[in-house]
Amino acid sequence: MFDFLASIYPWVKSLHVMAVLSWMAGLFYLPRLYVYHAERGEAAGEPARSFAIMEDKLLRLIMNPAMIVAWICGLALVLTPGIVDWTMIWPWIKAAGVLGMTWFHMWLAGQRRALAEGRGLAGRRYRLMNEVPTLLMVGIVLAVIVKF
Repeated sequence: MFDFLASIYPWVKSLHVMAVLSWMAGLFYLPRLYVYHAERGEAAGEPARSFAIMEDKLLRLIMNPAMIVAWICGLALVLTPGIVDWTMIWPWIKAAGVLGMTWFHMWLAGQRRALAEGRGLAGRRYRLMNEVPTLLMVGIVLAVIVKF
């Protein structure tokens, strides 16, 4: 099993990077849609319906599959011999960052439902939350590249 993972390592890593890029694009864009929805969407008007459709499709058709592929490939990379040295700090920081991004993804899904039910937050709150994935990304990238 581990020899097989080592032999497909470049493919798994490539797929992992592509999935993470897609996931991050959604994590950056969905809160921005929520800002527009909260500030410009009318409760029962056309803008609200259009925002709801865009939010739903982004979450279900792009972000959810990308997150799942990123997790599967990431776990395969972790299981590949010689890739992760768990005695160092960087894999723990990356793991914490990925758990944080997954929590944020789930929070965004909950907010999509809240907006659809008319219980969304103010645009300013979504604007502030839009910084969360950036902070997590910075920590993850530094941990993986610098390997401290």
